[in-house]
Amino acid sequence: MKIYTLTGDDGTTSLSGGRRVPKHSPRVEAYGSVDELIAWIGLLRDHGDNSGRKEILVYIQNQLMRCAAGLAWDSSNPNSKKILPEENCLVLIEKEIDAMEAELPSLKNFILPGGSILVSYCHIARCVCRRAERTVLRLNQDEESPVIVNKFLNRLSDYLFVLARAVSKELDNEEIKWIV
Repeated sequence: MKIYTLTGDDGTTSLSGGRRVPKHSPRVEAYGSVDELIAWIGLLRDHGDNSGRKEILVYIQNQLMRCAAGLAWDSSNPNSKKILPEENCLVLIEKEIDAMEAELPSLKNFILPGGSILVSYCHIARCVCRRAERTVLRLNQDEESPVIVNKFLNRLSDYLFVLARAVSKELDNEEIKWIV
């Protein structure tokens, strides 16, 4: 199978099941933002200081692929297969957050992102996750999308923030407080 099909040269792409839509449609923007997040999580997964988190980061990428598939689902097409994140994905992410937070000092101020390349990557992934969440919410103004997708993105952004703090602590980086 060739990677190039020439069918997108007219500015359209296919939803699951084959219906063509503009590449700039809110639905494509939503699953495209999730796709970008999948790549950022891959970067986090590949960083040596995260080697002990490879399994959870692969799981997160898998759930994000399911989110993208859920967003590409065409409810008007019987040939479109509905794929969604696993039912227990929120519980699993919440357990990961709780485990990391149990090892962290309580937070009383905002913190400035940074401290190491990996911590910065975690914060960038968090920002991309929030943007993906906003694109899904925009999509929901005109078209229905799976509720679990928005919930997963919301929880994942929390996970990525706590991950940044956990990595910062592991690397003995100082968290710089934002004080006004």
